[in-house]
Amino acid sequence: MTGNINIQPMGDIQKSGEKKKKERPSDPIQAEFEDGKDFLAKKEYSQALLAFHNTLKAWEEKNDQDGIANASNQLGLVCLEKEEYEKAREHFNRSWEICKRFDDTMSILALSGQFVVIHRALGEYDKALSLCLDMLDTHSHNTNPQGTVEVLEVMGEVYLEKGDREKAADCFRTISSIHANFSHETSSRKFAERAAELEAS
Repeated sequence: MTGNINIQPMGDIQKSGEKKKKERPSDPIQAEFEDGKDFLAKKEYSQALLAFHNTLKAWEEKNDQDGIANASNQLGLVCLEKEEYEKAREHFNRSWEICKRFDDTMSILALSGQFVVIHRALGEYDKALSLCLDMLDTHSHNTNPQGTVEVLEVMGEVYLEKGDREKAADCFRTISSIHANFSHETSSRKFAERAAELEAS
């Protein structure tokens, strides 16, 4: 494989739900991939699966690692919507391995969020929290307070699902202090109150 493979379009993960007018790609594989995303957005899962399976096979034949990662991710998203969590995990794992190989941090971050959804659905709370900690490290390294807040909120919910109200309160209090640092008084108060409620109950 050449060294110029760019996995970054995996960032599509975060944009797949956006509505925007776009010209149909001239490449037939990419065109079918876009069709698959449209089917997924419309919850037409059988057609989405077919489109993504077709594009995966086509990109496998071309040994297009970027394409394989994208198609695998989208197959995982369809399975996630259908609550087929083990199948989703398999597809995301394939995408993850490619992104890891090419050190695509942002795609790994997006995939991590999807794995957290799977872990929560299957009651694998410790695995979900471990991934959240990795995500926090990435957001901290990139100086991304918004991302940090989003992950901390997920962590708080996971701790609640796990039955650990004290640690959930810690997460919400940390979110409150981050908002306070940016003078987001309403948000800061909201999370401080949530933390207090958990500690009081």
